[in-house]
Amino acid sequence: MHAAIEVRELTKTYSQGVAASRALDGVDLDAHAGEVMLLMGPSGSGKTTLVSIMGCILRPTSGSVKIQGREVAHLRERELPAVRLHHIGFVFQGFNLFPTLTAAENVGVALDLKGIRGEAARKRAHALLEEVGLGDKLHTFPADLSGGQKQRVAIARALAGDPEIILADEPTAALDKQSGWVVMNMLRNLAHSHERAVVIVTHDNRTLEFADRMVRIEDGRVGHELSREEFHQLVGAEA
Repeated sequence: MHAAIEVRELTKTYSQGVAASRALDGVDLDAHAGEVMLLMGPSGSGKTTLVSIMGCILRPTSGSVKIQGREVAHLRERELPAVRLHHIGFVFQGFNLFPTLTAAENVGVALDLKGIRGEAARKRAHALLEEVGLGDKLHTFPADLSGGQKQRVAIARALAGDPEIILADEPTAALDKQSGWVVMNMLRNLAHSHERAVVIVTHDNRTLEFADRMVRIEDGRVGHELSREEFHQLVGAEA
């Protein structure tokens, strides 16, 4: 597996002087194609800051971030949208769907940003929604979808640009057990069957069975790291 994202000596400090707060403190981390990696840790540990920098939403204070081998940490602000557009799909806890647009139209917004419009966009949006099991919800508005269905629309939208990297921030937090299972199974399939790098920020222990690797973030630093096999061995030893 190759590293889709490489992070080295990453720091992020908010504010300055005596009020300065260091959210990340020398983080080294790789995210690989074909792998589901969970970022876990207590609130305020730096997980969301880290994934936001990996996704070129936030800028680091110092350090290196490479996406598909290209250094992006020091790109000019106007260059970052193209990196996000061509390489990264985002899935958020709050779904972030447009309430006045149907499921197909929400996916179509992302296609429009890629320059795909008209009949080609319509067919692609329909195909993506079919892929996530919502072929019968093309013309349904978010208010008439369940939480799990909204998250699946968000995943379809994230896939619109055919990104190599999926970054998800608490994608199951607002979902019941069954919906959470469906969403996580979908994300795992994207990694294993489509060779995407999937990075998930989560507090949800239900997601552990879907992970290939679990990384704990504490006080802005990478703590221990476990493979899925090591995690299950540890749980078995403690049982």
